[in-house]
Amino acid sequence: MSTMKIKKGDLVKVIAGKDKDKEGKVISVNPKNRTVLVEGINMLTKHTKPSAANQNGGIIHQEGPIDISNVMYIHKGTATRVGFKMDGDKKVRFAKSTGEVID
Repeated sequence: MSTMKIKKGDLVKVIAGKDKDKEGKVISVNPKNRTVLVEGINMLTKHTKPSAANQNGGIIHQEGPIDISNVMYIHKGTATRVGFKMDGDKKVRFAKSTGEVID
């Protein structure tokens, strides 16, 4: 399994689907299914029964998973591809458009 190029907390832009051109922060990454949850993107409606956590139940709006291939990392306001390179003895991510190290 390859390393994920998008991490939790990254700012990403959606490049395909119903929410194309929207931007948001990554809430979680699922490497097994190669999906991400992005804040405010792919909103789903879920009907819930009353429970201890939610006394009334009702309709809840929550984010649905998006395939990782449909999002791009945003570096300095523009969407860019992400690559890996060795910085000394440490593997780091870098923005392919500028060549700058991300983290």
